[in-house]
Amino acid sequence: MRKHKNIWILGMLACALSRAWAQDSSTPPATEPAPQSGQQEPIPAYGQDNAPPPISENPPLSGLDLPSLEPHAAPLSYLQPGATISESADSNVANTLGGGSFNSVSRALGNLTLRRLWSNYDLGLDYIGGVAYYDLPGEGLKLLQQMDLDQKITWKRGQLSVRDSFSYLPEGNFGSSYGSLGSQGISSLGTTSFGIFANGASLGTLGLAPRILNVSVADISENLSPKSAITVAGGYAFTHFYGSAYTGTSFIGSAQTSAQVGYNRILTSHTQIALVYGYQGFDFSILGTAFHTHVIQGLYGHRISGRMDLLLGAGPQITLIDTQSAVCSNPSLTGFACLLAGDTLVPTTVKNTKLGVAAQARLRYKFPKTSLTLTYQRVETSGSGLFAGTQSDIVRLNADRPLTRVWDAFTDIGYAHNSRVQPLSYQQLTECAGVSQSNAPPPCPANNAMAYSYGFIGGGVHRAFGRSFHGYASYQFNELAFDQSYCIATTACNRISNRNVVTFGLDWTPRPIRID
Repeated sequence: MRKHKNIWILGMLACALSRAWAQDSSTPPATEPAPQSGQQEPIPAYGQDNAPPPISENPPLSGLDLPSLEPHAAPLSYLQPGATISESADSNVANTLGGGSFNSVSRALGNLTLRRLWSNYDLGLDYIGGVAYYDLPGEGLKLLQQMDLDQKITWKRGQLSVRDSFSYLPEGNFGSSYGSLGSQGISSLGTTSFGIFANGASLGTLGLAPRILNVSVADISENLSPKSAITVAGGYAFTHFYGSAYTGTSFIGSAQTSAQVGYNRILTSHTQIALVYGYQGFDFSILGTAFHTHVIQGLYGHRISGRMDLLLGAGPQITLIDTQSAVCSNPSLTGFACLLAGDTLVPTTVKNTKLGVAAQARLRYKFPKTSLTLTYQRVETSGSGLFAGTQSDIVRLNADRPLTRVWDAFTDIGYAHNSRVQPLSYQQLTECAGVSQSNAPPPCPANNAMAYSYGFIGGGVHRAFGRSFHGYASYQFNELAFDQSYCIATTACNRISNRNVVTFGLDWTPRPIRID
């Protein structure tokens, strides 16, 4: 009986508590004044404490940072050394038009990567360097150097990044054979789009012409709200060539100033749009060959964290050209044909405004075992030392896949078509005025081509030997081809360079050394 009484008391108490909860959560009676909006507790402003943080897994489309497709790992400060030795057999090691003979290239490289994290600072430093020995008369040892720097300063609503990439290479860095320093490209500091718009690649290489390439970029991203952000970036890049003993060509050095500003808006958790304005200013080592470009692009992005990243963009491109050039006194002749005919050159200023289209597309997808990256860019570039500025269409495909626990395979395919932006300058034409050959390109710092293409296709395999050592083997085919206008008076001249490169090598990459 006592037990039933206790149960009855507990039941009554629960019923009373439920009625009190219902009265507390119900709408106040009409006689009770409703609270005014000004009397409510204010919501903290975006960027203050307790406010929604920026969506770090979905960075702005117009920024230089790309979302990672790798599983998230704990951020660590570490130091990691490494080394690579390789041996290549090259069918055209001098990279000359018309081909060559097989020669070997031996490389020995060391690298050091530093990652240092503080509460609001993130420093990345990557250095790789060494030597290459070209089994070719007059070449021998060549220095290979590249250093990348990435410093980030973050705050509640955004970040400032300062990036720099310096390289000293005997060849270009777009599609070099695996194991060479050029295969590292520009910026090996993780997932960034730091590169081609700021003059970060040589889209074609001819001969063994050592060059210094430096690209510096600073960019700021600021989140205005949980769904909108702005980005601002500015950069300066220069390329300096040291000539070539095998082509007789003096390559064209360049300097480029670039700027970009963008507004980004997140539509859904996976979809983002942006509007971007970009500026490029090109100056060259040849007098009177500068030009400027203004680009406006609309961007669309769709991202699924850890799996897919899609970017589509297009918009108008306006190019302003002011070139000190020359024309033949005989209007029926142009360019080198005028010189070969013994005609005289008349100095003139070529002013032109070109309206075109700039575009880009990027797809990165991580399948259960295969990672794939496909990119396309239509942008104006420096001309890679061959032209004083080009309109470039660039396509590239990278893929890798583990085959077994110790074997994995990779492939790299790329193609760039480059059209001349401005005519030959007066300086270039007058330096070639003594030309008398009729069936070969003139031995002067210019060529008569209106366009050239550069493509490569390669692939290979890795084999792990323990935790620190990896062996690899790769094959790559490269082709540089000028169009028919390269040949002045005949179609029989050499205007194509083909290369077949087979490489074997060994990597040493020990575990990172924690420095926390």
